[in-house]
Amino acid sequence: MNVFRLTGDLSHLAAIIILLLKIWKSRSCSGISGKSQILFALVFTTRYLDLLSSFISLYNTCMKVIYIGCAYATVYLIYAKFRATYDGNHDSFRVEFLIVPVGGLSVLINHDFSILEILWTFSIYLESVAILPQLFMISKTGEAETITTHYLFCLGLYRALYLFNWIWRFYFEGFFDLIAIVAGIVQTVLYCDFFYLYVTKVLKGKKLSLPA
Repeated sequence: MNVFRLTGDLSHLAAIIILLLKIWKSRSCSGISGKSQILFALVFTTRYLDLLSSFISLYNTCMKVIYIGCAYATVYLIYAKFRATYDGNHDSFRVEFLIVPVGGLSVLINHDFSILEILWTFSIYLESVAILPQLFMISKTGEAETITTHYLFCLGLYRALYLFNWIWRFYFEGFFDLIAIVAGIVQTVLYCDFFYLYVTKVLKGKKLSLPA
């Protein structure tokens, strides 16, 4: 544990809470990609299967349970409770174009050819691209609500902070995980345009829009 991992985890948690509060308070999931949320639920499910076999710490276990629980709660709100407000027409990204290549890559490139390790690797690869349906949806609609941009910013900040966490761990612990680092860099790069627009528009009180 270090300051970058802790703040990264808190940023990640903040993103999830912001999204849930946005949906619950507005009684609407307008502008939210249900497909991205399904992918995130799949990410947490495949990554945290070790909850059934090992215990690291109370903090670690609690965060994993919260991530999984909130992910499925979000999917439930989008596809069940507030389904009438879900914009499926604009949430049209073909997620199979992400899941199939990621699945194949996780089988080919992993640390150990075992079920749990392949699923963990799958979750790392999938998380790096899971936000694409959401960004694609914003691009199609032309804009995003301010609260949605705050959610995306916190999510991108979490991944950027984790890059610093890996640098810290390499320098002080000699720890180096090439798979996690490369996937983290890919994910951070996907947010670069968004970060720029967030700083130049949202923080100045303007609505965010992505170039089509």
